[in-house]
Amino acid sequence: MKLKIKKSFTVPGFAASGIACGIKNKGQKDLALLISEIPANAAGVFTQNQVVAASVIYDRKIIESSGKVRAVIVNGGNANACTGTQGMKDCLAVADALGKERGVAKGEVLVASTGVIGVALPTNKIISAIPRLAQQLSPRGWGDAANAILTTDLVSKTASVSYKSGGKTIVIGGMTKGSGMIHPNMATMLAFLATNIAIPAKTLQRFLKTAISLTFNKITVDGDTSTNDMAICLANGLAGNPPVKLRSKELSAFEEALTFVCKDLAIKIVRDGEGATKFVTVQVSGAINKAGAEQVAKTIANSKLVKTALFGADPNWGRIISAVGNAGVPIKPEKISISLNKIPLVRKGSPVSGKFLPALQKSMRKKEILISVNLNLSKASEASAEVYTCDLSYDYVRINAEYTT
Repeated sequence: MKLKIKKSFTVPGFAASGIACGIKNKGQKDLALLISEIPANAAGVFTQNQVVAASVIYDRKIIESSGKVRAVIVNGGNANACTGTQGMKDCLAVADALGKERGVAKGEVLVASTGVIGVALPTNKIISAIPRLAQQLSPRGWGDAANAILTTDLVSKTASVSYKSGGKTIVIGGMTKGSGMIHPNMATMLAFLATNIAIPAKTLQRFLKTAISLTFNKITVDGDTSTNDMAICLANGLAGNPPVKLRSKELSAFEEALTFVCKDLAIKIVRDGEGATKFVTVQVSGAINKAGAEQVAKTIANSKLVKTALFGADPNWGRIISAVGNAGVPIKPEKISISLNKIPLVRKGSPVSGKFLPALQKSMRKKEILISVNLNLSKASEASAEVYTCDLSYDYVRINAEYTT
């Protein structure tokens, strides 16, 4: 199936908005709303951090209990995490206020937050802004909403695809935020997806989880997970298709399209990594099994020494092979081969001739870097993995040193 990402889009039956309500300084947008005309089936995947924000606890309960959602309200500038019992009261107050404004049951409103941890949520600012937020709703409001959920991001991130299935046009659109504190297992990122397909909530949950495992959980910026991250997908069924069934071609098409959108959004997070100057793909093959390949790839991608070498355009393969050895999976050093941007550095454990060095030094100054590692322990195609990351620059330290000041 040929799919093409659209940056400007609408999803039938959904509207979005984004405004400034005063949480952030300088009049920046900091409050977003996504709403469906009718109750939508909802699925969610949440952070694996054991310390979670009130919004994560609240949204998990709604999705697990009813699976029906009409609206998602998101604030930037404040995480509402580690705020005690007041944090949950604030979630309820925001959901109740939005419900009354839009005639939506409180149990059909999800709440999300992002920003500084440990600061009480300014609910008065949010609640007083809800009427204006609702007035700004538009089918084309995704861009405003995407801007309102940013933290240290430099750019907003949206994506959509559409395709034909059973004579119906299926649309999947979404937005995400994330720049730092990014690591597999969902990490300081929020993602909100909407689709007009008719699909049972349990099936949607299953395939959202699969899509996340192949996309958002394949990226890492700095190895840190967050208290607030979540990916939510709403399906309102307005495409008019018969509800998709397991093991059907219609479901396979939806899975492909959902994963396609999630991958585009995930890669946009890495490209916008805090202070990042390079987008890096780490490919590992020849492992004993897929789990081993993934562990090696993630260890390389999270190595601060590898990432700083990439920032300095230094082809220091010693740091790469050291990271392989630190991954905690079976290897044979004498079998390992390594290349950078397809230029060989190590072949079966031994350095390659220095004749490639001039070309390699020039290649390392490119904005995209490919690290390829073959462990040569297996020829099985499934014993491989691909992870996306970025370099680690001076600006990363500056941004995070000054985050709350």
